[in-house]
Amino acid sequence: MTDEREGAGGVEGEPLSNHTSAGRWGVPFPYEWDADDLVSRRQVLRWAVGASGALFVVTAGIAGLSLLPERRFGTAHPIIHARDLAVGDVHYFTYPGRADQAILLRLSERRFAAYSGKCTHLSCAVYWEKERGLLRCPCHEGIFDPETGGVLAGPPPRPLPKIALEERDGVLYATGESPS
Repeated sequence: MTDEREGAGGVEGEPLSNHTSAGRWGVPFPYEWDADDLVSRRQVLRWAVGASGALFVVTAGIAGLSLLPERRFGTAHPIIHARDLAVGDVHYFTYPGRADQAILLRLSERRFAAYSGKCTHLSCAVYWEKERGLLRCPCHEGIFDPETGGVLAGPPPRPLPKIALEERDGVLYATGESPS
């Protein structure tokens, strides 16, 4: 094939080729493309830098949420009279809502602990195993520490949410739930 035009990158009468260094960049692109001018490299770079900046801001905001003080949910709710619960025993109750199961443990004569009764793995019920002295989720063998609510074994990813307790005239009250 020969090109009869001047300035097309080749010498008149010779085959048009981009394999020679002199005519390589002088060959016009063989297709017409009207949309070629719609997006430039500079616009793509601006978009990429803007998206990176937005992701950084969102990540920093999420990380900043962890610095907020611990939140508590719920209102004061009477549970049981302290004298009605023996050391090492447990009392099941509902808190903060009527459908939310919770567990109250008497750890010693003066120490009580209360936790949400839902396992942090798949929300199965958590039970007290008095023989072993542990909180257990039978669904996937999750084991929790009765002192802290922390995970001792199994698949649960977080400790049990702790329920704040307050004693008023011998009656124990649940005053709020801390997210795990």
